[in-house]
Amino acid sequence: MRIGVFICHCGSNIAGTVDCAAVASKARAYPDVAYSTDIMYACAEPGQDAIIAAIKEHLLTGVVVASCTPRMHEPTFRKTVERAGLNRYMFEMANIREHVSWIGKDIEANTNKAAELVRMAVSKLRLNRELKPKSFPVTKRLLVVGGGVAGIQAALDAADAGLEVIMVEKQPTIGGKMAKLDKTFPTVDCSSCILGPRMVDVAQHPNITLYAYSEVDSISGYVGNFDVKIRKKASYVDWSKCTGCGLCTEKCPSKKSYDRFNEGVGPTTAIIIPFPQAIPKKASIEREYCRQFNTGKCGVCAKVCPTGAIDYGMQDEFIDAKVGGIVAATGYDLMDWTVYQEYGGGRYPDVVTSLQYERMLSASGPTGGHIKRPSDGEEPKDVVFIQCVGSRDVSVGRPYCSGFCCMYTAKQAILTKDHIPDSRSYVFYMDIRSPGKGYDEFTRRVQEEYQARYIRGRVSMVYPKGKKLIVRGADTLMGAQVEIEADLVVLAVGAEAAEGAPHLAEKLRISYDSYGFFMEGHPKLRPVETNTAGVFLAGACQGLKDIPSSVAQGSAAAAKALALLSRDMLDSDPQIASVNLNRCVGCRKCIEVCPFKAIQEIDLRGQPKAEVIETVCQGCGLCNATCPQGAIQLSHFTDNQLLAEVEALCRF
Repeated sequence: MRIGVFICHCGSNIAGTVDCAAVASKARAYPDVAYSTDIMYACAEPGQDAIIAAIKEHLLTGVVVASCTPRMHEPTFRKTVERAGLNRYMFEMANIREHVSWIGKDIEANTNKAAELVRMAVSKLRLNRELKPKSFPVTKRLLVVGGGVAGIQAALDAADAGLEVIMVEKQPTIGGKMAKLDKTFPTVDCSSCILGPRMVDVAQHPNITLYAYSEVDSISGYVGNFDVKIRKKASYVDWSKCTGCGLCTEKCPSKKSYDRFNEGVGPTTAIIIPFPQAIPKKASIEREYCRQFNTGKCGVCAKVCPTGAIDYGMQDEFIDAKVGGIVAATGYDLMDWTVYQEYGGGRYPDVVTSLQYERMLSASGPTGGHIKRPSDGEEPKDVVFIQCVGSRDVSVGRPYCSGFCCMYTAKQAILTKDHIPDSRSYVFYMDIRSPGKGYDEFTRRVQEEYQARYIRGRVSMVYPKGKKLIVRGADTLMGAQVEIEADLVVLAVGAEAAEGAPHLAEKLRISYDSYGFFMEGHPKLRPVETNTAGVFLAGACQGLKDIPSSVAQGSAAAAKALALLSRDMLDSDPQIASVNLNRCVGCRKCIEVCPFKAIQEIDLRGQPKAEVIETVCQGCGLCNATCPQGAIQLSHFTDNQLLAEVEALCRF
């Protein structure tokens, strides 16, 4: 074997604390190394051309590049050696930037360590074998999980490009949180006017199949060929017959049901159409509030329905679908703010959340767009906004910033003044975070033009005093304690991952962080991709973001899905597990630990054996580490290859 070794300076990133020429010199003495040199920027075009030239000139059969993280540049160098005529898996990479130069300043020690890492890479490369991918067909259909603004954008972009799209939304209507907003910042334009036409486009697009009030029950398969089971929940209304006339909602005698869409600002009926612009505009029954289900004595909606759409015996329906790619756009939820006992913990009716306040401001809300105190229906004159309720607070397990609270509070202060010209708004804040285009100008406008008083400090207590609420806090800029008599207190409640997000992540076989947000493949280079091929992210499910950022990520996810599904055939990664049937004893331990369900049991002449489903295997290596017989080996990372690296490291 003839191995070439290339030590990258990476400018001063590596060369500043590593003697790259010395490392290259030491590498010349390693077994099978036919050529070794140092190079200024290996990933740059001149560096790659130099590697290709060296392969051809010195008849190299394997290449080691010592530079930065393989996660970032290994695909680049694999393509380079392929252009020179080598198999891409006859390449190894030693990370001497993150693992050496960036963690120490001792040049001699760093040089020795870099040389050891190169020796390990050479030892592994000597045992590498050429691997070839296999091709398989692609299902040209995309699943979008979540019907908020990010999911809508992803679905429409993909459908407009000619792709079949299935959208699954767990609520009875699409629109997500944006559908609940009155206006949007920083332009203060109508949320429904922006979102409504996009929702209608989803309903009417010939390439989109919408399953509202549905959930993804299970997902199996692999990139290009996912098998999805969708559970269409029983709405107890036959949507093929329902015309959305609303007669049932008018006549329903159960009028004290919790209104989920309006955040409980006002009661509603047990059979509902969420809001006038709902898509689909169909009625559904909230079983827990329905008298027919609870007492068996009602049936009014069935009697008045002109089309006979009510079906009390309806059951959940399961739909099987095959898709090539999946976009997760499950959005976010507000955290449970009632843990803040100092703000009343949900005991005071005139302490409301920001989203409840949005529904008061909305003309389609329960108050018809009139701001009223929940306790007595009077118009508030002094409104206090409290920022960072559940954001940047380690005590409640939410140390992160929710990102959009500063902006929507400023917007709500503007709308308050528009609705009640003689009102006064007070905003308690920690820091104003307004990094978007036009955002800082917007927050200054609310203070200068609308006279909202911003008080930098935390609120220590909210308590009732007669018909008023006393808000006690600190003004850190003035260095004084303040008390404000408020008619209404609005809490800028922080956001968290959507309920059930970790459970969905397990179905999708993708990673999620400690707060339940889905993990992207790389925070900079792969922000909408995951480590599971064929699964993409859009919107706040990946991390909290505002509407423009969610829309942008929805389009980005659609673009990535289109790039994947535009091909008729895909190549599988050959770095997968394989079973030595002679050593396998059928203990099933590999089947139990495989997170991708890529191993199945087969019967071989009456003996149970394990078999790897090549197209499903992601090469994680858990089975390899678990097998007590050593019957499973991971291609490109076999036990012998790893032991060769250990032996190289242990030499003196």
